[in-house]
Amino acid sequence: MNRTEMLRRIASHPAPWDIIIVGGGATGVGVAIDAASRGYDVLLLEQSDFGKGTSSRSTKLAHGGVRYLEQGNIGLVMEALKERGLLLQNAPHIVHDRAFVVPNYDWWEAPFYGLGLKLYQLLAGKYGFGTSRILSKDETLAHLPTLKKEGLRGGAVYYDGQFDDARLLIHMVFTAFEQGATLLNYTEVTGLTKDAQGFVNGVKARDAETGNEFQAAAKVVVNATGAFSDALRLKAEPTAKSMIAPSQGIHLVFDSSFLQGESAVMVPHTSDGRVLFAIPWHGHTLVGTTDTPVTAATLEPIATEQEIDFILSTAAEYLTKTPKRSDVLSVFAGIRPLVGTSANATGVAKTASLSRDHVIHIDRSGLITVTGGKWTTYRQMAEDCVDQAATLAQLPEIPCATHQLRIHGFRNSATEGAAKQFPSLTIYGSDASKIRKLINADPKLGEQLHAALPYIKAEVVWAVREEMARTIEDVLARRLRALFLNARAALEMAPAVASLMAAELSWDEPMQAKQLSAFREVASNYILKS
Repeated sequence: MNRTEMLRRIASHPAPWDIIIVGGGATGVGVAIDAASRGYDVLLLEQSDFGKGTSSRSTKLAHGGVRYLEQGNIGLVMEALKERGLLLQNAPHIVHDRAFVVPNYDWWEAPFYGLGLKLYQLLAGKYGFGTSRILSKDETLAHLPTLKKEGLRGGAVYYDGQFDDARLLIHMVFTAFEQGATLLNYTEVTGLTKDAQGFVNGVKARDAETGNEFQAAAKVVVNATGAFSDALRLKAEPTAKSMIAPSQGIHLVFDSSFLQGESAVMVPHTSDGRVLFAIPWHGHTLVGTTDTPVTAATLEPIATEQEIDFILSTAAEYLTKTPKRSDVLSVFAGIRPLVGTSANATGVAKTASLSRDHVIHIDRSGLITVTGGKWTTYRQMAEDCVDQAATLAQLPEIPCATHQLRIHGFRNSATEGAAKQFPSLTIYGSDASKIRKLINADPKLGEQLHAALPYIKAEVVWAVREEMARTIEDVLARRLRALFLNARAALEMAPAVASLMAAELSWDEPMQAKQLSAFREVASNYILKS
C-alpha cells in the first residue's frame, strides 16, 4: 500500500466514483471499508495524515460508556457494547480486554456502582468481556497497588476494551485498500462540484505534496471530516447552520510507576462532569480526560493550563504517588465532534451533557455528513451511512459485510513467534513476520531507536513502504506512538528517523532539515513547560 499506487489509480479511473469520502479518520475510513466491501467504487481523500485529528487522540478505550447509563442512554450503551465485542472479534491483535476498578471511599458507593456495573455487564450480553463484582479493600489494592489507602473502603471491578487508536486506524486503511478502495492522504478537498440542479456531484482537490489540482466526480459525496464537518458543509451550502459543538479533551502520560499492575482506575464523577481514567498503555500510565468547550477545531489542538492542572489535581486525589508537572512525559489534546443544536454549536455550551450518538445529515445539495458517535461505534456509523448513501445515489442494494470482516493484521499462529524478540511488533498482528523479514535482510534494522521506548528501525522502513507515512510526525506520532508516550524521547529519535526516511523517499539534506524543523514545532505542543 503506497501513495504512488493511489495516485495512479485516481489518474486512470473513469468517472464517476460510486462514493467519494472526505476525511481519513475512523469514521471516514470505516465508511470506506463498508462501501468497498459491498463492492462499491470508493475514493477517500484526507487533507493531512490518516488519523491526524481526533482519531489518534482518544482515551484508547473500546467501551460502551459507563457514564451514559446514568444519562439513561441505554440504546447508545448497548450499541457500543455490541460494537466493542465485534472489535475484539475482528481485530484481536490490537483490541484486548482490561480490568477497570472504581475505588469506593464512601459507604454508598459500593452498592450504587456495583449495581450499575452489573447492569453494564448484562447489557453486553454475549459480547461481554468479564464479570463485574464488588471488591474488598484488600482486593482493590491487589488490583491497584498505587491507589491511596486512606479512607478506602473497597471497590468494584468491571471489564472493558482497550486498543491503540492510530494503529487500528492504519490497519483499517489497509483493510479498505484490500477491499478495493482508493485512499489518499495529504490531499485537501478545496471545493465541491455541482450538477445543473445544484446537487453535489464531485470534489475539487489539491495534492499537498506536489501542488497538483484535480477534480473527481462521484454519484454521492460523504463528509466524514469530524470536527471540521461544518466547513465542508459550507462549501456546499453557504447558509448551512452549524452542527458541531466542539469539545476538547486532554491526556497526560506518565511512566508506569504511577499505576502499577494491569488494572485501570475509573473515577465516575469529576468536577467537570466527566469520568477520569488512569490506564496502563504501552508500558506507561495514561490519565484523562477533560471536557472543555472550544469555539473552533484545529488540527493541532493545545492543552490549556486549566486542563493540565485539573488532571494533575484530580489524579493526586487517588494515587499514592502524586503526579507533578515534571513527571509528565507527554501531553496531548483532541477535539470531539459533538453534535449540538444551532444554539449550542458555538462552543459555549457545556459539552459534557451533549449526546455521543452519531448523526447522518443530508443537506439540500445532497452532501451526506456523518459525524458524532464514538470510536467504538465507527463500524455501525459506517453501515448506517453507506445504507443512506447507496439509497441516495441509487446504487445496487448490497447488504453490509463488515460484521464478520477481519481487520488487516488479524492475528495468526505465526504472530507470536515473529514478535517475541521485538515486543513492539506484537501489535502489528500478521504483519509482524513481514517486518521481521526486513530485519533478516538487514540486521541493523533490528536496532532500537531509543532506550526509553521499544521501537526499532524496521518499523520506520515498514511505515514508509507499506503504511503511507510521509513525514517524521506520521512515523513518530501515529505509526509508532513515541510522541504520545514520551515527547522528549521522540525528539531525540527524530534525526535517526529522518535518515531512514530519507533513504526511502529520496530526501536531500534541505528536505531532512525541513522535516526535522516541522517535527520539532509539533512536538513542542506535547512537552509540558515547567
